[in-house]
Amino acid sequence: MRHILAALAATAIVVACCRPALCAGKVVPEVLTYHNDNSRDGQNLIEKVLTPDNVNSQTFGKLNTWQVDGYVYAQPLYVSKVMIKGRFHNVVYVATEHDSVYAFDADHYKNPKPLWQRSFLSAGVTTVPSSAVNSNDLVPEIGITSTPVIDRQTATMYVVAKTLLLGSTFQLTLHAINIRNGRERRHSPVILNASVPGSGEASSNGVISFSGKMNNQRCALTLAGGIVYIASSSHGDNQPYHGWVLGYNAKTLAQVAVFSDTPNGQQAGIWMAGGGPAADENNNLYIATGNGTFDADTDGPDYGDSFIRLGFTDGVFGPQDYFAPYNQSTLDQDDLDLGAGGVILLPEQSGVNLAVGGGKAGTLYAVNREEMGGYNDTTQNNDQIAEEIDGTLGSMFSTPAYWNGWLYYATAGESMMQFQVEGGQITP
Repeated sequence: MRHILAALAATAIVVACCRPALCAGKVVPEVLTYHNDNSRDGQNLIEKVLTPDNVNSQTFGKLNTWQVDGYVYAQPLYVSKVMIKGRFHNVVYVATEHDSVYAFDADHYKNPKPLWQRSFLSAGVTTVPSSAVNSNDLVPEIGITSTPVIDRQTATMYVVAKTLLLGSTFQLTLHAINIRNGRERRHSPVILNASVPGSGEASSNGVISFSGKMNNQRCALTLAGGIVYIASSSHGDNQPYHGWVLGYNAKTLAQVAVFSDTPNGQQAGIWMAGGGPAADENNNLYIATGNGTFDADTDGPDYGDSFIRLGFTDGVFGPQDYFAPYNQSTLDQDDLDLGAGGVILLPEQSGVNLAVGGGKAGTLYAVNREEMGGYNDTTQNNDQIAEEIDGTLGSMFSTPAYWNGWLYYATAGESMMQFQVEGGQITP
């Protein structure tokens, strides 16, 4: 049976589906990560059931709901034929702000009981009250906010939980759990922790450090090249904070990558509307940052309001290329975060590989991934990138989707917009 799971800031998971007769005998694509794969473009190339003809009011609609213990901001994930308690099940996995992960039987959707439930709370360990970080963005508690990622080969889910230990110690913790029973894998969990040289906000003795309290782990997790990548921002604009990307070996959970986007400055959180860092065929990451210090144009280490390609060079993880709009300082001053929306990687277009995204200003940027363009304020335009579309879209607080030569954007205060993608060009 082909299910659509909707769970946006709700304590119930809505199950919608085409009629069972349409789904019988069909191969159901698995959903192991945010937006289906690491391109984050949202298309599902092996979908065989849902079509424009059968997704209508007669054959498609709500089937049931599952109650869970907290609000849900993470995208539910789906895995077929998982062996649980001696039987194969098609399973929907749901993570909540009450620091729980649920496994529900996707076929027996009317059964209110999960196949298993794993809580990361225990005696002395609670979720984080919103008031503790002075934020109303996530209420009344903060637990699991980001979309987990599943390694199908090892049957492992990677998920980050925020907790408060004994009422005073804030922690963001990476868990690797078995999707068959929710139990911790070997080496799990690990507390997120990092530091880099820098003179930026909240630095001490020439070092800035990752904060389990101030950092908000909103971006979906990315599994690429055997590494689990975790990007973070802040709770609202509560300072001090910096944007971070941390990488952990998927087998050992040893930390193998650390990047802060403003080590000599401040802010530049990585939100991307909950979208995950995109990854290309070489396992390079693509992210977009929010308002913050910018000095990359003078060989500095600060990348506020920028698209960045991250990867390993001679074993060192960091920026390989970037793009920042000519009006970066205006975006920063007017709180128009470039990184408010997610970044996607489009299929190759006439030999050009594009990364596409945008933020609060409502400008769509299409950047050549091989030559991202850097920064140029001398001409007061962004002609160094593949394309810029301005004045058409509303503020972007979402990740776009691509399908069959068309790019789709849903932006604040505007209707859904469709753009044609052909020959490396995007046409409104």
